[in-house]
Amino acid sequence: MTVANGRALLAIPGPTNIPDRVLQAMIRPAEEIYTGAMVGLTDSLLDDLRKVFRTKSRTYIYAANGHGGWEAALTNVLSRGDKVLVLSSGRFAIGWGEMARFIGADVEVLEGSWRASVDPAAVEERLRRDKNHEIKAVLMVQIDTASGVVNDVKAVRKAIDAAGHPALYMIDGVASVGCVRFEMDAWGIDVAMTAAQKGLMTPPGLAFVAANDKAHRAHEHATMKTLYWDWTARQQPPHYMKYCGTPPEHLLFALRAALDMILEEGLEAVWQRHALLADATHAAVSKWAEGQVLSCNVVEPSQRAASVTPVLVQGIEPETIAKYTETVCGVTLGSGIGELTGKAFRIAHMGHVNAPMVMGTLSAIEMALNALNIPHGAGGVAAAIAQLARTTSAQGDARQAEAAKPSQAEVAERVTAPA
Repeated sequence: MTVANGRALLAIPGPTNIPDRVLQAMIRPAEEIYTGAMVGLTDSLLDDLRKVFRTKSRTYIYAANGHGGWEAALTNVLSRGDKVLVLSSGRFAIGWGEMARFIGADVEVLEGSWRASVDPAAVEERLRRDKNHEIKAVLMVQIDTASGVVNDVKAVRKAIDAAGHPALYMIDGVASVGCVRFEMDAWGIDVAMTAAQKGLMTPPGLAFVAANDKAHRAHEHATMKTLYWDWTARQQPPHYMKYCGTPPEHLLFALRAALDMILEEGLEAVWQRHALLADATHAAVSKWAEGQVLSCNVVEPSQRAASVTPVLVQGIEPETIAKYTETVCGVTLGSGIGELTGKAFRIAHMGHVNAPMVMGTLSAIEMALNALNIPHGAGGVAAAIAQLARTTSAQGDARQAEAAKPSQAEVAERVTAPA
């Protein structure tokens, strides 16, 4: 018996659920690519990507997935034989490093854990030993989609500065940009990249890179450059050069609608929404963990991502749970990958997602646990509801208190008013 008929729900960490408004934006004819509307569209997207990355630096759009964004970032600033330091906290920084090695870099991995954040002290210690500054770039993901670890980008920047090291600081924001606070300029990031299909709520096929002046100075001497990814070529005046050929028009129409939605909600509000929904998810998993079968992969709560939660499963195949939620409930969970293959399932709470969607996903999982007689602490969904009710009430109280504060003009009026 199934109750899955209805609108299916993706709870996988990319591609995420695409808003109707974004889908509808693509249902239109193609445009002429050399003048007019497409030029204005590109300019607006490049400008608004700066807002999303929180930077004044130059941005670039590529017809590619996140792996293409990796290659674009690497080839524009590195030369063959350059040494790069990869900060491991799961699968994806390692993958970025593997790509760097394939195209000619000398790659060193600073080993970390799939269950904890990168240690800034270890980064500082390694860079202090690099007396000759052979390391040209440090690569790290803000959120590892496989492990669910969130890294402290600001703290690692401080570690690099404390070591007095000039390496480029390069951050993968694929699972974080549009989901959690990302401050390219304030945190001293030299090169940042992300992709369209997660927090940016756009169909897969677009990657984005932002690069500051330091990165562009490195670009002038880089020898890994190829024409498709090349920043210099993409800065030329003809519009089609922004894409090294025909723009991916309908994906750009979709992106315009998605960025409009994000900016209308407000980045701070987007980040807060993700944080609240993640807290609710973590509350449910923590309750289920009382059965000694399920647990959060990331041990320290403060190091758990706000966009994806990998759940470890002991004694049974995680796919048993995922198969039930999909076939019986119409909810598709993410599989464990890398070191978590066959050991976990992943719950995504990123992008176009709200409380009913997350509660529906958690309810489908709890339904599976009950139907399959999997030991678990009862009341995971109730714990999530209680957590969300508590945190949203606190947010509402804080907003009311802020609104009740007198303005500066009112304060000044009271001070200067006669007794």
